[in-house]
Amino acid sequence: MFKVFQAEWRKLRRPVLVLGSLASSLFFTVLVTVFMFKNIDNPQGNADRGASIGRPILESASGSITAVSQVGLFLGITALCIFAAQSAQEYTYGTLRNLLVRQPARLKLLAGKFAAMKSFALLIAVVNISVSIAIAFTLSDGAKVSTAMWFTNEGLAAIARSSLNIFISIVYFGVLGITLGLIFRSPISSISIGVIWSLILEGLLFFVNENIPKWTPVSQFNTIAAGGSADISYTHALTLGTSYVFLGTIISAILFAKRDVAN
Repeated sequence: MFKVFQAEWRKLRRPVLVLGSLASSLFFTVLVTVFMFKNIDNPQGNADRGASIGRPILESASGSITAVSQVGLFLGITALCIFAAQSAQEYTYGTLRNLLVRQPARLKLLAGKFAAMKSFALLIAVVNISVSIAIAFTLSDGAKVSTAMWFTNEGLAAIARSSLNIFISIVYFGVLGITLGLIFRSPISSISIGVIWSLILEGLLFFVNENIPKWTPVSQFNTIAAGGSADISYTHALTLGTSYVFLGTIISAILFAKRDVAN
């Protein structure tokens, strides 16, 4: 499986893919972090949907990582697009047949590819978290936010806990991307469907019934990254989100093992 991992990373480490993925995810991370600190006294709010995240929250032990935990959706969509494309393009380009010649055990091949993609998700998480904390620390003085609690033992524990939640969320979005990629076997179709569902359709379902998002996958993944929300508890999101991921993993394994390698 390690050789499969190495082979997958040969594709993932392409400068266009690495730099493009990091640039797209960092755009939202930097934007949200700067907006949160620069508009801390804005009566119209400094967070999603006009919410206000004031000094008491930003000065708490978890204040350093508060901003990046709010962009879990955009980090997740980045992972969804990458995972979906990497899964579907093997069928589009016909390279899966060649891979199976070298590694005929299909589930072992899928596991190696998934392990490589998870490590790529870890890279996205680490870079975005580090950049957000650095920007937050730089802007804290101007926003009159005390950073005394940020790097205490409690603060470091909060960073570790939130970082793990963000990583889990990114991986869960990635599994959704893999599942869509293996279902549609087309990068364009799987990415477009995943993005439309994540950014548009789940939002529309809220207006149909405000309780529906409590049971949809993307809402759970986003809530995991944030460590819970006013509407969805962290435990509920983690339990239901893990159930969706388990189902997606089963579907992916069956499709990858049983389907013909041609698109």
